Amino acid sequence: MKYNVLNSVAKKPRKSKKEIERAVELYNELYEHYPNPHCELNHRNPFELLIATILSAQCTDVRVNKVTPALFEAYPTPKAMSEAPLDHLEELVRTTGFYRNKAKSLKEASITLVEEFNSEVPQTMDELLTLRGAARKTANVVLGNAYGINEGVVVDTHVKRLSNRFGLTGEKNNTDKIERDLMALFPREYWTNLSHLLIHHGRNACKARFSEPPEHPICIKYGKRCECWKMRGQK
Repeated sequence: MKYNVLNSVAKKPRKSKKEIERAVELYNELYEHYPNPHCELNHRNPFELLIATILSAQCTDVRVNKVTPALFEAYPTPKAMSEAPLDHLEELVRTTGFYRNKAKSLKEASITLVEEFNSEVPQTMDELLTLRGAARKTANVVLGNAYGINEGVVVDTHVKRLSNRFGLTGEKNNTDKIERDLMALFPREYWTNLSHLLIHHGRNACKARFSEPPEHPICIKYGKRCECWKMRGQK
């Protein structure tokens, strides 16, 4: 079987010793505040995590977790989901948004799992990227959380926002470039938990919008470079 996808993002940028030390210090402080970093998508196996992650695009984890129990009760395996009527899949995932496209992704990804991978969720980036609906972010979620493989860093909206606020990247929008910056700053064994820590902090303290400058000690210590401080007259 041929794979015509890249195994990883491009070469990581060079970072100074001081930048790396600052990043590791930030990681340790985040870990102190959030000592149980974990994926908030409910799942019992790699297949369920793959499906939940596909559904999480443009949707909250809370909403996905409300949808997946009925979905997995009806179609618990790749074989079952590959044979599911498309209209029933659409109905089950309707509230996650973009439900027609997501239903097609669930069905076609399941067909590929059955036909190409003996109904097993693959454990490599290249193979995961052949599944419909599974971009690099999804593959990183599955590899890191289902298999403990640190292939990269999940860059969602929280990770993107906080990476800028904490001065970990100068890239505003390109998630591949942001991921490369994070991979260059943090040891590989941190990559999966790093995204969880940033997501936890983004949801609990450093939100997308706020009327006052942040008060969390981590934001005060590491966030003074970011635009949200500058807009409020912070130096």
